[in-house]
Amino acid sequence: MPIKKKILTIAVWRTGGSLILQDRLHPRLILGATIMDSHRIAHVRRIADGFAVHDLESHLRGTAARACRFAAGFGGDEWAALAGKWHDLGKYSEEFQRYIESASGYEREQAHIENENVPGRVDHSTAGAIHAVKTLGPPGRMLAYLIAGHHAGLPDWEKLEPDTGSGLRERLANIHRYEAAISGKPPDDILAGEAPRFTPPGGREGFSLWARMLFSCLADADFLDTEAFMDEEKRAQRGGWSQLTELRDRFDTHMAQFQREVPDTPVNRLRAEILADCRAAARRTPGIFSLTVPTGGGKTLSGMAFALDHAIAHRQRRIIHVIPYTSIIEQTAAVFRDIFGEAVIEHHSNLDPDRETARSRLAAENWDAPIIVTTSVQLFESLFAARPGRCRKLHNLVGSIIVLDEVQLLPPAFLQPILDVLNLLTQYYGVTLVLSTATQPALGSRKDTFGRTRLRGLEQVSEIVPDPEHLYRKLERVRVHFPENLQRPQEWPAIAERLKQHKSVLAIVNTRRHARELHALMPAGTHHLSALMCGAHRSAVIREIKEKLQAGKPVRVVSTQLVEAGVDMDFPVVYRALAGLDAIAQAAGRCNREGLLEKGDLHVFVPPEAPPPGVLRRAAAKTLSVLATTQEVPLSQANFHRFFELFYDDCDLDKEKINGLLTPERDARDPIRVQFRTAAKKFRIIDDTGVNVLVRYRRFEEDDEVDMLLNILGGEGPSRWLMRKLQRYSVNVSRFHFDRLKDEFLVEEVWPDIWAQAEGAPLYDLTLGLRLGDAEPAAKDLVV
Repeated sequence: MPIKKKILTIAVWRTGGSLILQDRLHPRLILGATIMDSHRIAHVRRIADGFAVHDLESHLRGTAARACRFAAGFGGDEWAALAGKWHDLGKYSEEFQRYIESASGYEREQAHIENENVPGRVDHSTAGAIHAVKTLGPPGRMLAYLIAGHHAGLPDWEKLEPDTGSGLRERLANIHRYEAAISGKPPDDILAGEAPRFTPPGGREGFSLWARMLFSCLADADFLDTEAFMDEEKRAQRGGWSQLTELRDRFDTHMAQFQREVPDTPVNRLRAEILADCRAAARRTPGIFSLTVPTGGGKTLSGMAFALDHAIAHRQRRIIHVIPYTSIIEQTAAVFRDIFGEAVIEHHSNLDPDRETARSRLAAENWDAPIIVTTSVQLFESLFAARPGRCRKLHNLVGSIIVLDEVQLLPPAFLQPILDVLNLLTQYYGVTLVLSTATQPALGSRKDTFGRTRLRGLEQVSEIVPDPEHLYRKLERVRVHFPENLQRPQEWPAIAERLKQHKSVLAIVNTRRHARELHALMPAGTHHLSALMCGAHRSAVIREIKEKLQAGKPVRVVSTQLVEAGVDMDFPVVYRALAGLDAIAQAAGRCNREGLLEKGDLHVFVPPEAPPPGVLRRAAAKTLSVLATTQEVPLSQANFHRFFELFYDDCDLDKEKINGLLTPERDARDPIRVQFRTAAKKFRIIDDTGVNVLVRYRRFEEDDEVDMLLNILGGEGPSRWLMRKLQRYSVNVSRFHFDRLKDEFLVEEVWPDIWAQAEGAPLYDLTLGLRLGDAEPAAKDLVV
């Protein structure tokens, strides 16, 4: 019912947490600042006859309630509630109230978003940060980080680099922001607060994860409370997922049908035993588990069986399956989708938007779904992120099961901070961790010869399979042949001649250039796979290879190691260039995978060139060291353990000094100084110094999808769905190669900072992918 008070022709009335403003004669003319002295505005959206206004007090209370609920799972509810109450105190200022009305004209619905890089935006987060420190004293500093960063991202304490935004120290000195907010007379109970017990789980070393968890609760709560006002349709699409008990029923039905249909072979009997072992182990106490199963042993489905049973037994909330490469994530996600349907949410860069729904897109924002399939890049970069969009999902890790598939591929340059955060998640946040691989890395704590800590590792790891070594012997399907002299290289023509002797053979090499050189010596019809091929091209070739193998047709393939981690191929013979012992074992997993032969054959050869400097070269050297001193079978668990010990000892396991940036200094007078944003900037698993080039890949002559998409991009600019579609047509190249392509007019800028193959340019080959010529940058012709 309209309130009596009017100004000009404006009527104001309240509905729920919103105030409705309507100018009966001039719907666009709103003078809210004059009449809103006691009802401050948080957000505005257009409605049929005027505008709906989200009351600021209602927004603060709603955000606090949501954040409190999100943080209850790890005991941070009181802290999160305070962050929610105070995060938008700056919106009480007259400056912000005038801004949101005039800057939006009640038209731009996102006028409330704060971005320190956009001129004219009003800082509405500093006031709450200052209030937290004034009200709570030193403990309020932690809330100050969260509140100051709830739009722009967790700040550094001090600005040390030019592109990391303002430091918190500097922002806390802007006392005028606080005074302006208080002059707007926030309710006393909104301003009130007492510091809860200041006990971050894990002490100093656990502070930064605790802060990011609370930040996640605040960011997600703020977003969802705003969304509930701004877009009721989106709000209605969230939640309502199947329970894990229902999903387990679907899984059991699928597995019963699957086991009836598969042939009774020794391999399939062992897979059934592994499945039974996983289901039996699910009753154990939550913690850290290893699932050590040879390639082809059914780890994916057996690991899911463990996760479902364990989650239900211990009331955990969701299952997060983490995969190292986008080249295999689609394969795994497809297996799960066949069983669980829309309950599976994919979150990775290679996802085709045609497989998304409005509901799945929303769930990918904060991982509010029962089963998530994602990449290690997405998971770990989020765990060290500063931006609210990346951090929103973190509180939904609490009480979850995280399956790290192919765990041996954890990036060595960030291994120490990753292991530290995994330990914290399992000890304090109710996470069960599953380390799934055929080649378990040496992730236990270790000291050097002087007694100094070399690695703070994962402790009390419980193996799911009772006797992995015995299992390996039973699943041994491959004879491994090493050359007599591991120091004597072979030339590519000699290697090609050996490959030609086999009708079906897979050869795996260490670099993209090696793959091109070897492929050039092979008979016509030989397939090629490398990351110089766009994702759409690789997927098509892998699909064709699998179809030929299943039909029993001859097929020869030359590939980089992108086929090793989980790609489901089964060759009678595999050749592998000398590499890390784990990579050799993964190559063996592409050989006689189904056990249809008595034994397959894996031949290791020494290529004419050593691997490029860095990780690949060190791994190959450690393989030589292990093989020179062992009496074990080459691919034994003992050898894998020794290999990883030697390999990690030769790496800087915190190359970017992430832990130093995130651990508060020991200073009683100034106890909470953390460089959140700098750490997030430095924690990049994939080197992003290259340039993505969109290529004109056409599988068929009449295939014009990529041309159509590029035309839309050139005419309308980038959008989320468009760039997701185009991601499948991108190839990352070094800056060295990109500059050459640009100088030769082979690429063009189709939108600012977005480059594509020039129309008509002879740049993309339907066999080899992107043509880069013979010139190579030093150490840049990398692996996949």
